[in-house]
Amino acid sequence: MSGIEIVRGDITDEQVDAIVNAANSSLLGGGGVDGAIHRAGGPEILEECRRLRATTYPDGLPTGQAVATTAGRLDARWVIHTVGPVWSATDDRTPLLQDAYRSSLRVARELGATSIAFPAISAGIYGWPMNDAARTAISTVRSVLAASTGTVERVRFVLFSDTALAAFRAAAGE
Repeated sequence: MSGIEIVRGDITDEQVDAIVNAANSSLLGGGGVDGAIHRAGGPEILEECRRLRATTYPDGLPTGQAVATTAGRLDARWVIHTVGPVWSATDDRTPLLQDAYRSSLRVARELGATSIAFPAISAGIYGWPMNDAARTAISTVRSVLAASTGTVERVRFVLFSDTALAAFRAAAGE
């Protein structure tokens, strides 16, 4: 039985198998969640990201896709990096946001992870309206979990603000 939990906190403190990083396509760190994960996890994460850029993703990780690295000094085993879309008022990029969640869960299953923590992908500097980001995240994850016979048993949405927490709880019907 798979469960979804929604909490306020710092994703870098999570004790789960995999933490999802709302990364930029360079995979080389940045601001927000991405910067926090790289800082807390230490140089091992950046080293693996540099190797990925030098080999598998020379042009960067495409939007909606996901890839895993070590979690370095974090309590998690892995960091799953995914690139969410930048919000647009004129172009519906919802399928790309859904792909970011789906790809992250697929990578988690491939790793054998039973627990995963997500931030609010694309809802920070990428400008996605929080209520819509929450609805998309919750509905996509529920859909994947319902259709999956994979290993993921627990999904936590770890949100940094009261506004995000309220939006995700509302989207989940809590």
